Amino acid sequence: MNLGCDSRSIYVQTHQRNSCKFLRNQHSKMSTSSSRSAALPSPPFIQVEGLPNLRDLGGYPVPGCKNSIRRGVIYRAGAPSSRIDEEGWTTIKSLGITHVYDLRSNPEIEKAEAAGRGGVVEFEGSKRVFAPVFTDVDYSPQNLMVRFKNYQSGSPEGFTAAYGDILKNAPQSYTQILRHIAQWPTSPLLLHCTAGKDRTGVLCALILSLCGTDDETVAREYSLTEVGLAHWREEVIAGLMASHTMPSDRTGALNMLSARSENMMATLEMIRERYGGAEGYIREQCGLSDEEIAQIRSSLVVAGAPVHQL
Repeated sequence: MNLGCDSRSIYVQTHQRNSCKFLRNQHSKMSTSSSRSAALPSPPFIQVEGLPNLRDLGGYPVPGCKNSIRRGVIYRAGAPSSRIDEEGWTTIKSLGITHVYDLRSNPEIEKAEAAGRGGVVEFEGSKRVFAPVFTDVDYSPQNLMVRFKNYQSGSPEGFTAAYGDILKNAPQSYTQILRHIAQWPTSPLLLHCTAGKDRTGVLCALILSLCGTDDETVAREYSLTEVGLAHWREEVIAGLMASHTMPSDRTGALNMLSARSENMMATLEMIRERYGGAEGYIREQCGLSDEEIAQIRSSLVVAGAPVHQL
């Protein structure tokens, strides 16, 4: 395997010149615009039709020093679909992704295929790794709403309950990805679930926290999903309302599909209380050694000013 970075130079060189401020008013902006064609802030987003919520996890500050999270090695997204066009595949290829980690369950993949979105979408030149958090449980956002009734309120308590369940079941899945980062630090990967919000969001929060990124930044990175899923959210809500299998009120559905900063802040506090923080979870639940944890940090924390400013 060629672990060099030449294959993604197009993306890195193009986007190194750009900068982006966090969207402090994501929710109000999103409510006024859910158009498919609306431009997403880049970085961190990479706009690809059929691959929602695609963004680079790098470029965030590490407090206390002039360092930041390495860019161009960890990408996060919702599930890829058969809607990806030729231009989209060209963009994806430029990222140099070697591994695609699919966190979805078998039932979710089967449902996506039955709906005509494509169950498993292969990336040319990339190895797909099936890494389900829940093998036989549909853990898409729609089914989380049934599994955790208080999830519909949009309250931090509902989300911490759902995310606590993810953390309890995720070690085998997350360990594969964490060890990839430790062993192949310059080999870009994409991780996704159905929405790229919950299972993906919890893992990304663990990674950023492990590297020293502060809670506020981690929570704001998580909340960017509010923008990244704007159009996808409308599709899901329309389907839910038509099926009558979910709450009849639009507010409950919107709350369930939200990615508010305060919900991730509460989740990070829960992780500290239950596991002693991200490092404690990764060491005790995922079984990574001190050497592997140190390797992840040294791989992802690089010298250089952050791209994203609070």
